[in-house]
Amino acid sequence: MSMLKPFVGTLIFLVVWDTAWADDPLPRCAFSDRPARHCRIISRILGRNRLCRSYAIKAEESVWIGWKLEVGKTFYQEMTIDTTQEMTVMGQNIPQVQKVTHFLSFTPVDYDKDGNWTVKQKIDGMKMEIEIGGNKISFDSTKKQGQANPLSDVLSDFYKALVGSEFTLTIDKDMKISKIEGRDEFFKKLVKENEGMQPLLKTILSDEALKQMSEPAFIAIPNKAVKKGDTWEKNTTLDMGPIGSFDTNYKFTYVGSRDKKLQKIEVDSILNYIPPGPSWGGALPFKILKADLISKESKGDILFDSDKGRVDSSTMTIRLIGTLSIEIGGTPSEIVLDQTQTTKVKTTDTNPIKTK
Repeated sequence: MSMLKPFVGTLIFLVVWDTAWADDPLPRCAFSDRPARHCRIISRILGRNRLCRSYAIKAEESVWIGWKLEVGKTFYQEMTIDTTQEMTVMGQNIPQVQKVTHFLSFTPVDYDKDGNWTVKQKIDGMKMEIEIGGNKISFDSTKKQGQANPLSDVLSDFYKALVGSEFTLTIDKDMKISKIEGRDEFFKKLVKENEGMQPLLKTILSDEALKQMSEPAFIAIPNKAVKKGDTWEKNTTLDMGPIGSFDTNYKFTYVGSRDKKLQKIEVDSILNYIPPGPSWGGALPFKILKADLISKESKGDILFDSDKGRVDSSTMTIRLIGTLSIEIGGTPSEIVLDQTQTTKVKTTDTNPIKTK
């Protein structure tokens, strides 16, 4: 599912560490709309000054970049998120390296007279490899599990619960998710082994938050004719209650075509984290007092398939650094965070699990 700001995983790591322990409980809800992409992922490395001639098109030429969906035609997404993190909490350095892969499928099921699409999204499988403080943990839903590591067992149960989860998305003509269904069933699976987590997760992952998580993938595509050098911007806000909110500004630049059918869009983004207000005190096992976090090197690219009308692939790297002041049991503490995350997404017509 990031589909999710990288910082969210860090905070939820602290929450679950205090309760049941987990890595990044938020499945990056990569609810993609049409054949596409990333939960909050849109982009990759190749600075503006690196436009190579293979992407060049005549300045006066324009190309239509917009979604195409077909009722009953399922498409698949493989999203891999690599994260390297250095986090210092209460004087203890906690290094973490993780690789998580989500296998998702999307089936358009209806299109109404007002231009609204109904799309079924399913989590078909998951893989994860995590190393935290020297402890290695792994899970692969596509293979039989035979591990005896207690930490692996905890996370395996969590990720295993995610597999098979389904959501129904209603996407309007402006590419906004107006409705999401399946949240209650999703939570029941997540908290089956730990009912105490349900109130907290429901607070963090509200219906609105789940919708907001998936929108950046849709709004990246302009749904209009563009020329080389054209730019457009979008602003999003992800409110996660006691964790805080994230304001993100996206700037998209169309840089030209590749092999005629693939259109390249470069993306620059600026993330601004806003701590929760005092009204959220007590919702978490710790209280967030203030934060000084900045996103660096946050850019990437999208390759859009003009023939199929969907994102073919995307890559994004973001570095988040800074400090976070928290209070645990009345004792203030400071978290120092330096995290680099790279997300790659590939969309296909066939299930990548079966073809591997």
